[in-house]
This record gives sequence, structure tokens and C-alpha cells, in this order.
Amino acid sequence: MSGHGIPIPMTSAKCGPLSGTAEVPGDKSISHRSLILGAMAVGETRITGLLEGEDVLDTARAMRAFGAEVTDHGGGTWSVHGVGTGGFAEPDRVIDCGNSGTGVRLIMGAMATSPITVTFTGDASLNGRPMARVTDPLALFGARTVGRSGGRLPMTIVGADNPVPVRYAVPVPSAQVKSAVLLAGLNAPGQTVVIEREATRDHSERMLAGFGAQITTEDTDEGRIITLTGQPELQPQTIAVPRDPSSAAFPVCAALITDGSDVLVPGIGLNPTRAGLFTTLREMGADLTYENERLEGGEPVADLRARFSPNLKGIEVDPARAASMIDEYPVLSVVAAFADGPTVMRGVKELRVKESDRIDAMATGLRANGIEVEDGDDWWIVHGRGHGNVPGGAICASHLDHRIAMAFMVLGMGTNAPVRVDDGSPIATSFPIFEPLMAGLGAKISRDA
Repeated sequence: MSGHGIPIPMTSAKCGPLSGTAEVPGDKSISHRSLILGAMAVGETRITGLLEGEDVLDTARAMRAFGAEVTDHGGGTWSVHGVGTGGFAEPDRVIDCGNSGTGVRLIMGAMATSPITVTFTGDASLNGRPMARVTDPLALFGARTVGRSGGRLPMTIVGADNPVPVRYAVPVPSAQVKSAVLLAGLNAPGQTVVIEREATRDHSERMLAGFGAQITTEDTDEGRIITLTGQPELQPQTIAVPRDPSSAAFPVCAALITDGSDVLVPGIGLNPTRAGLFTTLREMGADLTYENERLEGGEPVADLRARFSPNLKGIEVDPARAASMIDEYPVLSVVAAFADGPTVMRGVKELRVKESDRIDAMATGLRANGIEVEDGDDWWIVHGRGHGNVPGGAICASHLDHRIAMAFMVLGMGTNAPVRVDDGSPIATSFPIFEPLMAGLGAKISRDA
């Protein structure tokens, strides 16, 4: 499967119990950051468990274009010989970030305070997504940007010759924006300060500290204040990438809605800024337990066991939890369809500007499959029908969005009639082994001729 290739229609049908162990890929957020910070360190960084989806491979190719030596040793083991903070060379080609909003925004930040000029592009979905939320704060460092109307790719960024440190309050909860500013601050003198009114995933802060950057975090009445001292010499690291909780969401949620299922998902990262979905599922009555809780590479990790849960209840999801599970709302809405009563999701306007308008994409597809959905600018409500009462039978549009495609594949595992997506090819961007992994558990997913 390739997120850059021809459409691949796919169908998911009701199946028997899902059982076994789901070895999901490495965490995508941590994989991106490992490659980028490895390229900005001096010496060799070793990475195991790297997610080898298209999004991360595009970031690896970008780091090579900036002059880092990036080597695939097989089996998810990679090495990066970095060029040091401020050492990026000017690429001799356009940087294609494919489908990855995380990749392009973090790379923009990493290069924005070096005196190089870089042109970025992506696939049709990425080229339609807003970049001003990142390029606006990068301009404060001294970077200049030329792009299409609405701040869209393709876009050229001229890095700052003499960057200055920045104090920036992030206007919307976004780990991508925060991380881009912090990465830009690495090559600026003095202290760069980022203020978050709502805390978002903190992988960048943890990893920057691990690479030897001087970075502090303080919770105040103003919000979370992150202070980074610029121009450090980053030290290479050995990084074991935890398994991706966003990928784990799909076999976990599939087990909850499929009769008789019992699925173990080992080694999942449970960083509190990422684990909101699992807390929410438990509040809905899901039989979801953590086993063998531990720390790996500074990140909390556990094995997740998910069992069929026929008595799920609709709830009002705490809006303060949105940032910790923003990518999981599509598959949560699928679980909500099998719960009794409404599941209310508020404070989720960020879903409108992901790879697709995820609220609209899921609401349209769920309605087509017999589920009542209400939605507004930053909220939506899924009116669950209870286990065994979801009709299914519709063809849904994936909108070049991997999470939409996988969410509808999970839906089809519990509906009375099969569910089809018009294009499952984007799944490769984040979860290239999705089909064989789910088939190994007992799912019935097929590619249509």
C-alpha cells in the first residue's frame, strides 16, 4: 500500500472473535523527532523500533537532503550521523513530505533558523492543509515564507541569517506548532519561550532534554511555560521507540466491539499527553486493562489488553482531554456508534484541519451506515445504537486520510452489513502492516478489484 499511489478500495465485514497479540508499529510522533534531532546532534544516534510508514520515511529522506547520513539497518533499526545544530545544508531538491503534517511542520521549524532556502510540498491532502500556524511564529525568528494562497504548500522558506529568540504563546493547542518553535529556537541565541494555555503531547520536550538541550517546563497561571536555551551541542542518543498508541487504538477498539474478542497490544507508550483515548474508553465501560507497566527511554509503557465490551455507554468526553487524544476521535466515534446513548465530544475544532475535515468525514460516513450524528464547528455527538444494532452497508470516503480509512475498517467488523472505503492506500503513511496485523487477529478486510 502506498499513500502516494492509485486508490485501493477496501471492504471490512463482520467477523468472529479477534484474538492474539497485536504488535503495532513504533510511535510516529517519536519516530519523526528521533530522526530530526538525530540529524541536529553531533555524532551517531541509534534508533530501534522506528515506524517505517511513508510519513516517517519521507522525514528520513528529508534529513538526508539536509546533509545527515541516515541508514536503515533493517528490522526497524536505523542510525543517524548528525550535522550539528545549525549545520543543515541547503537541499538540492524540493522536500516532499507526502501526507505528513507532523513531518513538514517539524522540519520547517528545524531549518527556519539556518541561512538556507527550502521548498516544501506534499500530496493533495497535505497541500490543502494550513501552514500559517507554523510559518507565522517562524517569521518572528526572521524566516521568510512564500507559498500558495491561504498559507498552503508548495511553499518556500528562506531561513533566518541572524535569528533572534522568540517568546510565543501558542494560539491553539498544537504539539506540532510548539515543537516547530522549539526546534527553531535550537539555533537562535538566548532563550526561546513557548507558552501553552492547554498542555499538548510533550515528546519534543522529553527528547530535547534527552539530547542534552537546556529546557525547563513550568506550570503557571498563564499556562505551561517551556523555556529553551539556544545553540546547544546536542549529544547523540540511543532511542527505543515505544509502540504507537494511535495505531494501537484500532485493534483495541475493534476488540471492544467484536463478539468474544480478547486482544493483547504489548509495549504501548502511555505518555499522559497521549493516553486520553484509553481513559475515555474505560469511562464508557470498556474492558481495557494495563499490564506490565514500566518506563522505557523516559516514556511510560504498558501492555494493553482489550476484551469485547457489549455494554458500552455513551458519555460526555472531557474537553480538557482533547489534546491528548485528538487523532483518536475518528475511531472513538466508531466505538460510540456501538454504545448505548449519545457520546458528546467538544473542544475538537482541531479535527477540522487534519489530513481531512475529520468531523465531517466521520459524520458523513457514520450517517450513511445508519448512525445519527450531530455536529458543529468544534463539537459532535454520536448517538449510539448499542451492540448488534449498527446497520452498516455503505461506501465511505477516506479523503486521503489514513485514520478515516482505518476507522471505517474497524466499523465494518461490528456492523450487520460490510462497510467499504473508496481508498485505503493512505493507511501506509502511518500503519503499513494494518491489513496483515488485523487479519492475524481474525478480521475480514479485503481489497476490492
